[in-house]
Amino acid sequence: MAKPFLTTLRRTAIAAAAATAIGAGAIGAPSLAYARSAPESFADLAEQITDAVVNISASTTVTEQRSVPIPQLPPGSPFQDFFDDFFNNRGGGEGGGPRPQRRSNSLGSGFVIDPAGIVITNNHVIGDANDVTVIFNDGRKLKAEIVGKDSKVDIAVLRVKPDKPLKAVKFGDSDKARIGDWVIAIGNPFGLGGSVSAGIVSARNRDISDQSYGHYIQTDAAINKGNSGGPLFNMDGEVIGINTAILSPSGGSIGIGFSVPSNMAKPVIDQLIQYGETRRGWLGVRIQNVDDAIAESLALGSPRGALVAGIDDKGPAKPAGIEPGDVIVKFDGVDVKESKDLPRLVGQTPVGKEVQVGIVRKGQEMTKTVKLGRLEDGEKQAKLSSGGNGGGDVDKPTVKRALGLELSPMNDELRRRYSIKENVKGVVVSRVDPNSPAADKRIQPGDVIVEVQQEPVTSPDAITKRIDALKKDGKKSALLLVANAQGEVRFVAVGLD
Repeated sequence: MAKPFLTTLRRTAIAAAAATAIGAGAIGAPSLAYARSAPESFADLAEQITDAVVNISASTTVTEQRSVPIPQLPPGSPFQDFFDDFFNNRGGGEGGGPRPQRRSNSLGSGFVIDPAGIVITNNHVIGDANDVTVIFNDGRKLKAEIVGKDSKVDIAVLRVKPDKPLKAVKFGDSDKARIGDWVIAIGNPFGLGGSVSAGIVSARNRDISDQSYGHYIQTDAAINKGNSGGPLFNMDGEVIGINTAILSPSGGSIGIGFSVPSNMAKPVIDQLIQYGETRRGWLGVRIQNVDDAIAESLALGSPRGALVAGIDDKGPAKPAGIEPGDVIVKFDGVDVKESKDLPRLVGQTPVGKEVQVGIVRKGQEMTKTVKLGRLEDGEKQAKLSSGGNGGGDVDKPTVKRALGLELSPMNDELRRRYSIKENVKGVVVSRVDPNSPAADKRIQPGDVIVEVQQEPVTSPDAITKRIDALKKDGKKSALLLVANAQGEVRFVAVGLD
């Protein structure tokens, strides 16, 4: 009897709300379109798709290191044979005999996208496993071949050889998923086997780590250990996400889980199937966020785009004319709203494609044409070693103060003291006022100021002159290009007040 009562109570409440809205002069009918109740059951949907969800068992054989050395006996000792047998054949020493091995097992989830035997899971589920088994809902177990895997998006593609076509599911458009939409997750939590949980899309475009390929779907559908690699379905039975992580102090679900969006996963999966590896676009720049202070100093109006902090000497951006200090605001016709948008856009663009890159340089908008390289090739190259331009005024052996910093001309003694590389040129920060805006920006002794307001500086006097000029122009902050001792650079906007 409780169910009819609740149903009646709900209808009465909706009717009362509508009457109140109409009485207040509001438009009542459209608002009622959003007063939708939860599905009465997910059973029909779960029944249609459960057989396409699988359990993944991954085993890795690990050879243990011996911790007990073989005793060194005198030549011709009668005990030599005894020790050889005990330590080598039984795995106790460092000799040439067999070493003890152990198997490391992990359990996860996956799903079939091709009836011929293509299975998707997380890269971290299989890791470096040398034995992967796919376990189906009907109890069948098939050995799997690893077709390819990608650690950046945390995806792995497996292939099994079934004796009959498998039940498969298809990907949906994750961009159409809205916050508040119902979703269900199916997987293998804690090794319990196929388990269904329901929830909603709690948020979109979440960054859950410092990796470049964020933009995860957040859901409150219960996701636990073992759900990794399993699918997140919309109400049409389409996969809109691949469950990959949870936020939990206890290791169990607290209603904050994350899934790789299908639209981010599909291009990676296609490349892994076709090539066995990824082939991402590469621009060859190092970027950072644009905050309010940097936006003001660069006359951007409001924070937007990705600030180029460094250029790879062997990357595609350098011959195209992109420079440190440029702000990339558009890539291949798509606006770059935040710096985190750029790696995803570049990575999803085909290698070798010529793209138009919109930049802002010293307040002026312009477009550069870049032929993208391949990220995987760029990652094999040495990291960029940045440095300032030589030349300029002759440094005086004096210390100047500006912006709460004590500034010293570069010399051999300071290079030794702070272990500053030879290719790093500029003005050395020898002391930082702990109560200064510069300290708030994490500038520290041993850092080197390479540029002020995108102009190279080689002496403390040059910096103080630039600061005085900015104050006269009414600027609120100074944009500094700061290098650490290893030559890695970043832009910092320091207040002039």
